[in-house]
Amino acid sequence: MAITLDAQLLEILACPSPDHAPLRPGAPGDPEADALTCTECGRVYPVRDGIPVLLLDEAVTSASDAAKTGEPGDTGNSDADSA
Repeated sequence: MAITLDAQLLEILACPSPDHAPLRPGAPGDPEADALTCTECGRVYPVRDGIPVLLLDEAVTSASDAAKTGEPGDTGNSDADSA
């Protein structure tokens, strides 16, 4: 289910991280998700009962995606360091 937030509200909402970047509706893997995604850091904030929960503790990061892409490079660096 896609979120329905007032366009003016969406314009003034920003990520609570130090970057304070704008938010866009949906999640990276699911544009119809009840969530808002930071355009800068990629944190995904849930929207519960039509209310955005803009708490850093509630945000989901795409760390698993970053780990998948960063893992081979990290492994290579670790092997190079230990060799």
